[in-house]
Amino acid sequence: MAVVSPFRAIQFSGGRGDVSALVAPPYDVIDAAGKKRLLDRNPGNIVAIDLPHVPAKELGPPSAYQGAADRLDALLREGVLSKHASPAMFAYRQTFEFMGKSFERCGMACTVEIAPFGPRPGGGILPHEQTFSGPKEDRMALMKATRAQLSPIFGLYADDDGAGTSVVRGIMASRPADMTASTADGVRHEVWTVEDGAAIASFTRAMEGEDVFIADGHHRYTTALNYLKGLEEQGGVGPEHPARQCMIVLVGMSDPGLAIGPTHRVLGGMAGYSAEAFMQAASGHLRFLPVKGDVHALDRVLTDAPRHETHLGLHDFATGQSWLMSPVTPDPLRTQFPEKPDAWRMLDVAIIQHLIVEQICQPKLNSGQPVKWAFPHTIEEVQEIGRGAETGAGGGSGFAQMAVIVRPTPLDAVRDVSRANELMPQKSTFFYPKLATGLFVHRVE
Repeated sequence: MAVVSPFRAIQFSGGRGDVSALVAPPYDVIDAAGKKRLLDRNPGNIVAIDLPHVPAKELGPPSAYQGAADRLDALLREGVLSKHASPAMFAYRQTFEFMGKSFERCGMACTVEIAPFGPRPGGGILPHEQTFSGPKEDRMALMKATRAQLSPIFGLYADDDGAGTSVVRGIMASRPADMTASTADGVRHEVWTVEDGAAIASFTRAMEGEDVFIADGHHRYTTALNYLKGLEEQGGVGPEHPARQCMIVLVGMSDPGLAIGPTHRVLGGMAGYSAEAFMQAASGHLRFLPVKGDVHALDRVLTDAPRHETHLGLHDFATGQSWLMSPVTPDPLRTQFPEKPDAWRMLDVAIIQHLIVEQICQPKLNSGQPVKWAFPHTIEEVQEIGRGAETGAGGGSGFAQMAVIVRPTPLDAVRDVSRANELMPQKSTFFYPKLATGLFVHRVE
């Protein structure tokens, strides 16, 4: 099974009080300006250690990573950071607004025994989607220098009986949080230190037989796995060595605060594209129903469409027109991917990638050349990209020709595809919000 354990976390302020000025978003959403803002507010912010080189997708000079290690060691010597005397778990609540609703997402920070990705008897560690080639060299250089995991993986588990979520929420209901933080995205973070053996045992029992699905942090988990392999090759890594554990926040799929949003697609850069040309090229594959109004109106129509059927929204930026799209056949990828499970073939994002892009846009509208992509999460961002803006969602600026609006990927699809040992296409899911960095650090020496 996926074995979870308490750990001796390193925390700011002894794990107590407000640490808003000391925590940061994950490294992969921070640019140079964002890093400067955090350090201007407080030079001791964790970002100085977690993001020593910008951008993280490039490997920085060795001095950057050694500087991060020196800073971590200095903060420990000065008592700004301190390591727990005994192992603990940490109940972690995030309170936030998302898509017009209020949520409280509750999980448990702990460590999980590192194992290769894939199913195992009694529960394995399962990735759920393909990832872009990312900052693996940067993360490995940082882990080697600091000998630490600086930010937790975000993991999910089925929690069909609600036992794990009940343990976590029961701890939160029993007393005030020990440590709090508020971040610039409006999210409230609260942490309860859990040293009680009975509570830890209850959560550990709840995880028995559970798969752990990596919701966010595939690169960091891979880095932890490769770091352990490197130590094993050198010899002398005992069964209790901290590097055998990966720091993770586990949230049950039964938790009512688990929010998943859409990741829309904006496509462009196609030499032969027009809305008319696209619909002609798609005849025989897709049906089109005109929708009056802007992209927001299209999104509302899509939201109200029957859930048991595949529906996608199409918006043409040149004309401002929109359509509701649906496949002509109920299983349009069956011929191309007969070996894939139904849950994978019916993913909206799989149909976009393998039907709309690979069978229609690239061969028929772009002479077989790759199209440009962006992956916005909101309708407002879709509109910005359509006006030519660079939002950081990919593709650059001024390329947008069409948007494909999607509904959020259902959680049961995440579970079913992962358990079938398959990977969803890149950017299939959007779990909001990100976990904060700086609430816990795990030393791996």
